[in-house]
Amino acid sequence: MRTAIVTASYRGDFERCRLLCESIDRHVSGHSRHLILVEERDLPLFAPLRGPKREVIGERALLPFWLRAFPDPVRPLRRRVWLSPLGPPLRGWHVQQLRRIAAALQMPEEVMLSCDSDTVFVKPFDVARLRTGAAVRFHRVPGEAHDVIPAFAEDHRRWSRRAGALLGIKAPVETDIGYIATCIAWRTDTVRAMAARIEKTTGRSVMAALAGDRALSECTIYGRFVDEVEKAPAHHRAVSRSLCRVYWEGEAMTEEALRRFVEALDPQEVAIGVQSFTDTDPAVIRRVAELA
Repeated sequence: MRTAIVTASYRGDFERCRLLCESIDRHVSGHSRHLILVEERDLPLFAPLRGPKREVIGERALLPFWLRAFPDPVRPLRRRVWLSPLGPPLRGWHVQQLRRIAAALQMPEEVMLSCDSDTVFVKPFDVARLRTGAAVRFHRVPGEAHDVIPAFAEDHRRWSRRAGALLGIKAPVETDIGYIATCIAWRTDTVRAMAARIEKTTGRSVMAALAGDRALSECTIYGRFVDEVEKAPAHHRAVSRSLCRVYWEGEAMTEEALRRFVEALDPQEVAIGVQSFTDTDPAVIRRVAELA
C-alpha cells in the first residue's frame, strides 16, 4: 500500500511548512511523495520547496471552477475569502479541507497521511507503521469531542451534526467521538466511498455539498463514515493516541519550554505541532528539532 503525505498550506505558514518539509526529509521514510496544496497565487512562494519527492499543487487542479478566492473586504491585505454561487463565503481553513479531500479522491496512492503545515517530525518514522496488514491507522477517541477547549465544544457538535446530515445518518444526530488530529491517516478508497455516499445523500457533487455550509470538519465526516456507514473493521485499526502532540494555545513557547515538551512525548508520538497563533518563534522550533 503506497502512502503519500499531504499538506494544505498558505503563505502565512510558509516558514512553518518549510520546517515540516525539512523534518520529513530528515525523519520520515517509506512514502511515495509529499504534496503541498496551496492557493494559485502562492505557487511561486512555495516553489522552492519542490524536490525529488515533493510537489507543490495549486488549488485550480483540485477544486471546481465555481469556487474562487478573493481579498477579504474587511482585511483585504491579510485575509482571503472563497466565494461560490452554491454556499456561503468560506475561509482558508475551510478550503484547505476541500483541497485535502480532492487530493485524496485523485491520488493513486492507497493511503494519505495528512499533516498540518505547523507539524514538525522530531523522531524517525516509517509510514509503514500506519498499516497493520490491510488495516490503516484510524484516529478515534471516545468522549474527546466534548473534552476540548470550551470555546470549540459547540463547534465539534455542529461538525458532528453536519457530518451525519451529509452522510444520511438519521441517528444519532451527533456523537462525542473525537476524530480530529493534525497528523492523520486516511484510506483513499474510503474517501472515494465517502464522497459517493455524500453525493447519493445530497443529490449534489461532493464539492458542492461540502461547500454548502461552513460547519465543516473533514476528519469528523471521515470518522463518522468509517464508524457508522462503512463498518469494515478489516480496513481500519482504531487508535486513541495521535502521532503528533500539539501545543494548542497559550503564550509563545521558549526554547526551554519546547525542549521539555519534546522530552515528554510518548513513544508513539513522533511529531510536534505548535499552533502558529501562539506566536512561537519558528527559529526556536528549528533549533529544538535540530534542523538548524
